[in-house]
Amino acid sequence: MLKKHLSLAVLVTLVWGVNFPITKLGLRAIDPFVLTGIRFALAALPLVFFIKRPAVKFSYVAAYGFIFGLGMWGVINYGIQVGVSPGIASLIIQLSVFFTMGWGFVLFKEKIRGAQMVGAVLALVGLAGIISTQEGNHAVLGVMLIVLSAVAWSVGNVIIKKSGVKEIFSFMVWASLIPPIPLFLTAWLMHGGAAFEGLQTSLDLTAVLSILFQVYLATHFAYWGWNSLLKLYPVSTVAPLSLLIPVFGITSSMLMLDERISTPNLISIGIIIAGLAVGLYRKPVNLAPAEPQPIVHMDR
Repeated sequence: MLKKHLSLAVLVTLVWGVNFPITKLGLRAIDPFVLTGIRFALAALPLVFFIKRPAVKFSYVAAYGFIFGLGMWGVINYGIQVGVSPGIASLIIQLSVFFTMGWGFVLFKEKIRGAQMVGAVLALVGLAGIISTQEGNHAVLGVMLIVLSAVAWSVGNVIIKKSGVKEIFSFMVWASLIPPIPLFLTAWLMHGGAAFEGLQTSLDLTAVLSILFQVYLATHFAYWGWNSLLKLYPVSTVAPLSLLIPVFGITSSMLMLDERISTPNLISIGIIIAGLAVGLYRKPVNLAPAEPQPIVHMDR
């Protein structure tokens, strides 16, 4: 990978990792589903008036928007508010890698390598370790919600693959039109009007900056950068770099939120990262030309 592209990849993973504690800052004053709804409303508007709709069936756009907005980010934010630390959430969401592999096997008849199976087992062992150390029903519920969001992300990956979309940025902008109403409706069903009361006063500088970071850096910039790299390089080259996301997520959570991670959780985190590394690793293909074989002259 060229240095400029590697720098872009590191910057994207940094943005995605830091997005978790920054989202937590926004959740201190705003309902998680309302916050997520505002995020996607701003991600869509006013850009949809200037960017042409992607050349795929709108059903793909709508399905992805619903899954990605409500099923993934709405659930992630709710899980963080319930009690999961942003750093651990940034790690657990990476399990979508193995869920995506599973969908590939079931729907597209893709082979699952032995290393991927070993990686998945290690990741599940680490996840079980994290769940076992959570104190209280709310904390366990939060972890399970993040796992559910990882499943939703994997479904979103399948939708993108099935759609065959090429205009990724346009796809993201138009898909962002879909989740605000379901997200606001979910907030109302769960908490009634209380979810929206005092919203104007809750939008202090910290909340506003949190939302702007989520919209323009974590959504627009990061997804553009990541998918641009996927167009230039094989998935096996780009995907392992996603291991930097939980590294940045955990580190930034410790710095910004004074998050502390217990020794048992650190061990479980190490096991999950090892599982992801094993599952994502592919032996480099040797593209060097074969050496010419000597010509052997046979006596007649």
